[in-house]
Amino acid sequence: MDIKNRILSFACTLLAGASLLQAQQEEHPNSGVGSDSQVTLTDSTPAPTDAINNGRSTAIDQTAPSAAGGPDNQWHLSVSPYLWFPGVHGTLGAKDRAVGIHASAIDLLSHFRFGIMGTTEATYNRILIPIDLMFVRLRDDKGIPLGSFGATTAEVTANEFILTPKIGVAVIKAKMLQVDALAGFRYWHFGENLSFSPSILGLNFSRSQNWVDPLVGGRFTVPLSPKLAVTADGDVGGWGVGSQLDYQVVGLLGYKVKPHMTLQAGYRYLFVDYAAGGIHGGVLNATTSGIVFGATINLK
Repeated sequence: MDIKNRILSFACTLLAGASLLQAQQEEHPNSGVGSDSQVTLTDSTPAPTDAINNGRSTAIDQTAPSAAGGPDNQWHLSVSPYLWFPGVHGTLGAKDRAVGIHASAIDLLSHFRFGIMGTTEATYNRILIPIDLMFVRLRDDKGIPLGSFGATTAEVTANEFILTPKIGVAVIKAKMLQVDALAGFRYWHFGENLSFSPSILGLNFSRSQNWVDPLVGGRFTVPLSPKLAVTADGDVGGWGVGSQLDYQVVGLLGYKVKPHMTLQAGYRYLFVDYAAGGIHGGVLNATTSGIVFGATINLK
């Protein structure tokens, strides 16, 4: 009887302990079992840093390792076709046969013949490879001859091809700001056909210039909301390698209409001061500036 009573007493003690343990777990479901009362994180409990980030908006480095196990080690590609409506002001021609150009965006558009404009950009983590291409063919019949004997008016037909490949790195890549450092070159091809009137001394000529300018620049992107972002882009170069001075500034406001498409509008300013050697060398000292509209499409 003593043994039987002891067994019953021990069984009652185990049942009482199990009931007490179950009550504690229901009251504190995340509490661990053990003499040191350690707290363990279940799958449904956020890690401390996640809890902080969920509680407020912070500038988190987008290249930080993700929960999947590291940064996004894939190439991404986007294309950005655009339309630029600039005016042009400056001097064009050769040192002994130059023409002053003062054409508004409406003037150029009325004499526009053909054009292709667009940018493509490949990215890999922090590496950036943007390439900008622009080709236009236009005509201006309001040129003013400079120092041309007997000529009162001049007609200018121009073909302009500009290719600007760059490579860079995202110095700052955060939720509220991205800063990119870029370097590359700008290849210029400018072919012009000048027809003077009257041309008693045979002043008409056709000539083209080709040169390459090294560039350095940067780009800043600031999100204003989940759909709005401001981008400022600029570069400078030349330094006598091709032209004496070559620089541009671009400001854009982007609106995301779809997850993979953003519409953009802004202003672009491009200046170049080029003069080839010799008395008959080509001259292009011009400012090209105006509004620009485009769209960026993420292909991958």
